[in-house]
Amino acid sequence: MKKVSIAGAIFFCAAVMLAGLGLRAGGAEGQGAGLATGLATPLPGMPPVLDPHDIYAADRPGEMSPTVKDYPSRVYVPNSGSDSVDVIDPTTYKIIDHFAVGHQPQHVTPSYDLKTLWVLNDLGDSVTKIDPATGKKGETVHVLDPYNMYYTPDGKFAIVVAERMKRLDFIDPKTMKLKHALSVPCRGVDHMDFSADGRYLIASCEFSGTMLKVDVARQSVIGELKLPHQDMPHGAKHHIDEEYIKEGVNPANQGMPQDVKVSPDGKVFYVADMVANGVYEIDGDAFKVIGFIPTGEGTHGLYASRDSRVLYVSNRGEGSVSLISFAERRVVTTWKFPGGGSPDMGGVSTDGKVLWLSGRYNTEVYAIDTSNGSLLARIKVGKGPHGLCVYPQPGRYSLGHTGIFR
Repeated sequence: MKKVSIAGAIFFCAAVMLAGLGLRAGGAEGQGAGLATGLATPLPGMPPVLDPHDIYAADRPGEMSPTVKDYPSRVYVPNSGSDSVDVIDPTTYKIIDHFAVGHQPQHVTPSYDLKTLWVLNDLGDSVTKIDPATGKKGETVHVLDPYNMYYTPDGKFAIVVAERMKRLDFIDPKTMKLKHALSVPCRGVDHMDFSADGRYLIASCEFSGTMLKVDVARQSVIGELKLPHQDMPHGAKHHIDEEYIKEGVNPANQGMPQDVKVSPDGKVFYVADMVANGVYEIDGDAFKVIGFIPTGEGTHGLYASRDSRVLYVSNRGEGSVSLISFAERRVVTTWKFPGGGSPDMGGVSTDGKVLWLSGRYNTEVYAIDTSNGSLLARIKVGKGPHGLCVYPQPGRYSLGHTGIFR
């Protein structure tokens, strides 16, 4: 009952605050008002969208690109605190390989052409190649500050999210050489997603409590948005660790945006906020907050289901996953882990039946049955598992992170 009362109080406070700003707090009312997918003039060179109502239409179970159809199914887990990668066989839930990489690996990222996986060694200023055809470690290449990495929808550039440098580095995806360093006006730039037409991206700045809008073709910042402050009710918790305290984050007066995911129809960008304990809704075209959906303590990662019906939301601070209905724009259920946990980043299995998430502070990985939310396995891995990658997955091309496919 305590959890329910906290969530209800959070929702009430958020609703009051957003109402004062003329915003909506969850629900389907006004969905699509003033929004446009912009698919009439997509980014030149971007593969055509298969379904204007669902940008994830190419991600259905079994819709495998010929490039990946013979790749073995694996779960690649970067252990940030152990400078290593564990490789899991998802059919047996067993670790079948383990290898050392550079300092503080944060994410495992599929390349745009689906042929390579990159381990992003953030403090090691390097990326380590994995051959997904064999699952084996390859060469390590110098890349400055690769906390995260994405790809422009036309495939021309990889975007290295250089968090400590306060930059988005546009690099050649084949040579990994820098082409343009875009300085950003915020601290802790971390995660992003792209508009349906590929012309702009929206990125989160977790240490500033702000969002950025970037013109993809011009590689320039075209907007900055401060997230509204969320007053936390009595009993609710802010989930920040020493890293954030060192960065000067004060949860009493700012948000802490994390993962970003656009809705299937391209009309709403969802932004997880670890301090607000929920998900903001942003109109990407107008670049303004249009709603807030409370989920759980320490809201962190966002993943679309294979049928594009729900958004899986990992709540790292309380050991749960909330499911947001894309159609209704509200939480329809929350799965709580027996004994707790710290679900962070991950991905969905090829068939959509299993959600894989790293347990950031529990040295473990979770395999979650998407039919009922039960835990199929808790697998012990190295220290500080973070952006694990389920690979291969359906889709025509990768936009990066731990696997954003379209």
